[in-house]
Amino acid sequence: EVRLVESGGGLVQAGGSLTLSCVASGLTFERYVLGWFRQAPGKEREGISCTFTEDGTTDYYEDSVKGRFTVSSDNAKNTVYLRMNNLRPEDTAVYYCAAQSTLDGWEPWDQDEYDYWGQGTQVTVSS
Repeated sequence: EVRLVESGGGLVQAGGSLTLSCVASGLTFERYVLGWFRQAPGKEREGISCTFTEDGTTDYYEDSVKGRFTVSSDNAKNTVYLRMNNLRPEDTAVYYCAAQSTLDGWEPWDQDEYDYWGQGTQVTVSS
């Protein structure tokens, strides 16, 4: 069974940093795009970042987090990370990781193209 489990969320002050982790099991890690999404109260879920590593690494970032957030992965541990720096109150949301197969190409920002989703982890940024 495929499972994605996020962890690392919590309460942090504005300007602080936090690192989220997503452990994947039941899939061939290197053959999937791993994406991070978030959903704030009353808002639609939005894409934040994604990464795909085979020979090299291809990373994508949403404009509001570019330069502040960094996505990375550890293939040996089947884990993808999201390092979040200079956090703002508007970053408060439930953060999800998701996996998309690359067999037929991929669309990093299309949520409908992701095959598996984690349960989410809460990030709260106070001012």
